[in-house]
Amino acid sequence: MKPRVLQLNPILIPAINDKLATLYDVHKLFEISAPDAWLREHGPSIDAVVTGGHTGVSRAMLEQLPNVKVVAVNGVGTDAVDLAYCRGRALPVTATLGALTEDVADLAIGLLIAACRNLCSGDRFVRDGQWERNPQPSAIPLARRFSGMAVGIVGMGRVGRAVSSRAAAFGCTIRYTDLRQMNDLPYSFVPHLVDLARVSDALVLCAAADKAEGIVNAAVLDALGPRGFLVNVARGRLVQESDLTAALVAGRIAGVGLDVFVDEPRVPLALRQSDRATLQAHRASATWETRTAMGEMVLDSLAQALAGERPAMSLTT
Repeated sequence: MKPRVLQLNPILIPAINDKLATLYDVHKLFEISAPDAWLREHGPSIDAVVTGGHTGVSRAMLEQLPNVKVVAVNGVGTDAVDLAYCRGRALPVTATLGALTEDVADLAIGLLIAACRNLCSGDRFVRDGQWERNPQPSAIPLARRFSGMAVGIVGMGRVGRAVSSRAAAFGCTIRYTDLRQMNDLPYSFVPHLVDLARVSDALVLCAAADKAEGIVNAAVLDALGPRGFLVNVARGRLVQESDLTAALVAGRIAGVGLDVFVDEPRVPLALRQSDRATLQAHRASATWETRTAMGEMVLDSLAQALAGERPAMSLTT
């Protein structure tokens, strides 16, 4: 009999779904009409859980899965998993750490360039036929050069380092803040976020910061100033969105590039209506290459745990 896997989120890569179906008896809870009743009946027979970073798995659900041997998160976020409870059960919780790094860093730089150079508003200007009606060069405001900017990185983990190397290739001056200074980096460490904002043309949020909230507030945005840009590819809740929208509308910052938001998929109207906001629908890892690599890591975690091994990507055991 195949091990039984409870899947809480769709996986978009057909090859990964095919492998799951070949190796395991997969039950897609998101397709079951009465999930609570199904769990009460079948929960004790489940051997593994596959979920996403946003969905996670609740403690209440885990208590209905007494024989589960691994929770494999198809992503890097574990905010929605009770890690302390899982540690108490010696239950491995795995994440696809490292698989997303290059794509997230690419998008961070893409968002920053797009914000600096007004790429989205320029695209609309052409598509809407405004160029024909307003062919004079002054019809489009001058943009901001990205090359050579002073870039402040918030969080120097995998993604922060990848963003830094890309920005450095554009001749940018790199400074960073984190919980501590890292001696293996050639960049200047600035202990306080307000001070980093004050000496930066752009702040790029890369911190995992599962417990941090609202660290980018009015004081940080005012320190960044009316020529400064903010990019967030980390966690939406790192930013006080009301402070951000107020600063953007008032022109107290120059622009933003955002892939994450506080209450997804609900995005403040002021951000959606602003020509100085470049927005994405939490898509930093959404490439075939990264999503395939993530799926393979999920498969590895399942195989290792169900073979009685400690999964290489376990965060709790």
